[in-house]
Amino acid sequence: MTGNQIEALVGMLVTFGLLVLMVLPSLGGIVRDRRIDRQLREAQEGRQNRGRAEETRRTPRPQKSSSRSTVPSTATWYAEGRRSKKLVSS
Repeated sequence: MTGNQIEALVGMLVTFGLLVLMVLPSLGGIVRDRRIDRQLREAQEGRQNRGRAEETRRTPRPQKSSSRSTVPSTATWYAEGRRSKKLVSS
């Protein structure tokens, strides 16, 4: 092989190496996206199958209600006061 042929071979190998380095990350991303899509699809199918089984077992229950009225806690009152002061001061 002559010097020119060796230079051409080295140039082609370097070019091919750079091409591989540029393509590898995108191929890795494609593989990762496909894996995530497959996992989501399997989870969705599992949820649908579980949901059907639970629907047949589950009977609707009446909703519990509390006789006590809901009163905001001290922390809620404190937070409300702080919010209103911030709005007024700005």
